[in-house]
Amino acid sequence: MLQQLKNGGCSVQELYVQCLNRVQMIKSLNAYITVTNKISQIQLEESAQRYLKGIPRPIEGIPIAVKDNFCTKNIKTTCASRMLENFIPTYNATVVQRLLDSGAILMGKTNMDEFGMGSGTTESIFGPTRNIWGSHVIQKLNTNFKESFSSPPDDFFIAGGSSGGSAVAVASGSCTVALGSDTGGSVRNPASYCGVVGFKPSYGSLSRYGLIPLVNSMDVPGILARTVGDCRSAFDIIKGWDPKDSTTLQRPLNKSKLKRTSAKLSKLCVGIPKEFHCPGLSSEVSDAWRDVMDLLENCGIRVVQVSLPHTSYSIACYSVLNPCEVASNMARYDGLRYGYRATGKNLNSTESLYAATRSQALNQIVRGRILAGNYFLLKENYDKYFVQALKLRRLIYEDYVKLWSTGVDLLLTPVTLSDAPLFSEFNQKDSRAQSADQDYCTQPANMAGIPALSLPVRMSKRNLPLSIQLMAPHFDDETLLDVAELVEKELNFPQPTFKET
Repeated sequence: MLQQLKNGGCSVQELYVQCLNRVQMIKSLNAYITVTNKISQIQLEESAQRYLKGIPRPIEGIPIAVKDNFCTKNIKTTCASRMLENFIPTYNATVVQRLLDSGAILMGKTNMDEFGMGSGTTESIFGPTRNIWGSHVIQKLNTNFKESFSSPPDDFFIAGGSSGGSAVAVASGSCTVALGSDTGGSVRNPASYCGVVGFKPSYGSLSRYGLIPLVNSMDVPGILARTVGDCRSAFDIIKGWDPKDSTTLQRPLNKSKLKRTSAKLSKLCVGIPKEFHCPGLSSEVSDAWRDVMDLLENCGIRVVQVSLPHTSYSIACYSVLNPCEVASNMARYDGLRYGYRATGKNLNSTESLYAATRSQALNQIVRGRILAGNYFLLKENYDKYFVQALKLRRLIYEDYVKLWSTGVDLLLTPVTLSDAPLFSEFNQKDSRAQSADQDYCTQPANMAGIPALSLPVRMSKRNLPLSIQLMAPHFDDETLLDVAELVEKELNFPQPTFKET
């Protein structure tokens, strides 16, 4: 899209109008919490003037959307929670500011699970986000399958989560790039279900300043786009050290192994972890995974089976560490400093105010994690749960370090266990059980801090996207993007078409 703007294939005004129309077209899908029309029109005028003067910035005029847990100056940032329903930050998150400084146009803030706790974008006070695939706004695509499938009138396919709003915004063409956050797969999961590219960069390569925290040691800003190239363009803008975030590192990313002197595809080795052949993996996902293995081998890349022995413990480990950090982070929402504050009778103590504020403004999932986290952190439980989980996380991390030292350059795995489930199917399990299923293939990358990317492969029998995941060593993001781009060109995943309004 950026090349089209630069080459005169379309004007910045034409692109903006097209995206604005798409925002309206998908209103029933509930992808956006806030649509920033006035702000985007001001940004459009500036971009148009810069093109006229011949001084465009790197991504001048590119429409973007931002998940509603990134702070945006003078624009509501709600985290899809009653607690922050009217919170208006006075500053931009670093990654948002860098995109805007480079010429991006902000179309709006996107829906999510409350405070990022969920895997379907079904736990928002603004209602669930519906997947564009199988919805009324998308035409049935021509695939190799004779039968196509639409969701029942009273049901819908979930978008995935917790960055489901951003995924639907990109899939619908209402923006070119969207920001999400990824703690256990919250960018890659919805990207997989919505048929877009979802990229979780290396921990420490992007600033978390202005990203409202969930799990500080695993949170990473992520990028969703229709193509790997668009992902790379956004990543090049927002990556790098930030003095406002001590977890960003003052070092460049490793140079791509495909761009080094005398680099050849035959020198790359891709590992297939046997532990990712997990219970519940659908035959369609397994077939898509196998087809990409064959594609890589046909390109001259060596494909080998490998082992990551502690993978099956990752979810149990996450189920302890996540609530512990959540309990710490959510302590700030006390009804005194900012956010929702309970009113009424019998609030005659600070304790009663805390209890009333949180019970009224936080959903059951958020309150449950706060309760579990504080239980794990009790003096009598600290060593038994929290310390043991930290030790296990180290073992998971060391599995990857040992694997990379054997000469394996990348890993190829599934992202989700199936195509997108219907909302009625998804709700048959509680949040904890859903997380165990949905995050099995994505969560280990957050434990290890390594980059990972979800790439759409083909359509399922129900005309829903199927995707695979690529993972690389820490700070080998460029190699990951290069190989993903190579696979993307070979796959030629179909882009959705839309009914005219």
